Amino acid sequence: MTTPDYGKTVALWRAGAQGAWQDFTLHAFVEGVRDGTLPRAAFLHYLIQDYVFLVHFARAWSLAVVKSETLEEMKVCAGTVDALVNHEMSLHVAVCAAHGIDEATLFNATEATPNLAYTRYVMDAGLQGDFLDLMAALAPCVMGYGEIGLRLAQSRATDTPYTDWIDTYADPAYQSVCTTVGAMIDRAVALRIGALSGSTRATRLQHRFSTATTLEIGFWQMGLDPT
Repeated sequence: MTTPDYGKTVALWRAGAQGAWQDFTLHAFVEGVRDGTLPRAAFLHYLIQDYVFLVHFARAWSLAVVKSETLEEMKVCAGTVDALVNHEMSLHVAVCAAHGIDEATLFNATEATPNLAYTRYVMDAGLQGDFLDLMAALAPCVMGYGEIGLRLAQSRATDTPYTDWIDTYADPAYQSVCTTVGAMIDRAVALRIGALSGSTRATRLQHRFSTATTLEIGFWQMGLDPT
């Protein structure tokens, strides 16, 4: 599969993450979703934790509105909050409801340690740093799921029980979020530092992105590990 184009900055960050990006997007959990072999209990455990993750992720994108310096940035970040809260989280609610898990249970679920580590890292990046620090920490989740969704939609086994999940991230609406956010990040870099290559900020921003990617790997592994 051709790597999707989510902008120049994300392409540089993805390349800079080296093996971690591949370990994230080709994780055994992801492959189990693709071919349908992932145990349903593992998927539900992941969904519950991912719902909690998305609550914090939406808060981080809300912080991005505060950190924005342009109206366009505010609009994109506010639109991403809407997509998370009013659309992506609904998939989790619907799937879990079919297995007797209501939304109140999802919202009040105890966070697993990998979840705590990831969500607090992202929030800390935004609170300590500026808009670009926050974008570098947020981007692996947004873009990684987009890339995974496209690949799995093209290569999944037929009649997989996880078709709805795959289709959510392969859907043109989600892909549009990825391209819109990627383009915004490119403009944010140009506004603040001119160009990423050669900038004194490049190493720190790459570290943010790579660390968040590593935490994504831990999140998948949490789904596979016994509870």
